[in-house]
Amino acid sequence: SRLRRGHGAKNMALVRRFAFNILRRGKDKNSLKTARKIAGWNTDYLQKILTSAAR
Repeated sequence: SRLRRGHGAKNMALVRRFAFNILRRGKDKNSLKTARKIAGWNTDYLQKILTSAAR
């Protein structure tokens, strides 16, 4: 895996933490696992999460 070379693992950990923090800031009743799945399936839900995080 290319993530294990150089600074890839640290960079991906940072991106992963950033994504989880955005999901945690959402006011939905969904769990993090469910919110990740829905965001991956539904672009409208993903856009709602990202725009609410920008505020």
